[in-house]
Amino acid sequence: MKSKFLRPVLAIAVISMISAWAQTSSAAPAGAASSPASPATSTTTMAIGAGSKIGTINIEQAVIGSNEGQRDFEALKKKVEPKQNELKSQNDELEALQKQYQTQVDKLNDDAKATLMKEIETKKKSFDRAVQDAQEDYQNQSKDVFQKILQKMAPSIIKYAQDNGFAMIVDTSNPWPQSPILWYDGNKFDITKAVVDVYNTQSGVPAPAVTAAPKPAGTKPAPKPPASTTPPQK
Repeated sequence: MKSKFLRPVLAIAVISMISAWAQTSSAAPAGAASSPASPATSTTTMAIGAGSKIGTINIEQAVIGSNEGQRDFEALKKKVEPKQNELKSQNDELEALQKQYQTQVDKLNDDAKATLMKEIETKKKSFDRAVQDAQEDYQNQSKDVFQKILQKMAPSIIKYAQDNGFAMIVDTSNPWPQSPILWYDGNKFDITKAVVDVYNTQSGVPAPAVTAAPKPAGTKPAPKPPASTTPPQK
């Protein structure tokens, strides 16, 4: 469940939310919370108590894999489907015009070729702008869903870590070298599933009826523009 274009903004959300809860947690010693990290890194490290263990959690998987995350991201997917269909229609129309130009270029006079080429270029500019707007809107809505769930999940992460003797929890959403964690034994140290189980119980949101995995948060809500930017000229 990767969402590359969301990670910079979600990383900031993870750092700020978890650090805030770590600072205000009654069991955390003074100064235990980590210093604010650079937006360039997506790994959140948080000192949260006087335990002796170091644990890991994949925040991205925890949020998106929770019952609430699956429900809300599926709802978002359905919400943007009309826009996806609209963009697909635009994309099909543009590809049809490009194909028309390529197959009829030898039969068209100069004026007809120029007119068709201008129509293609105009439609492509419009389509590209629509795709960009749709992607930005989807990113913003995905970020809002993610932050809303993380805000409610953060206390569960801190409490679970404190109750189970962890001195530090590290976010492993990104692999090395995007994060400073070169290797870890997830079977021994990862608390992602345990936290998700706790949060699912706490939230009261039932498991989705469909067992298929939800679409990643980073799924683009638009088809890619046609590969050919300008019709070939003869």
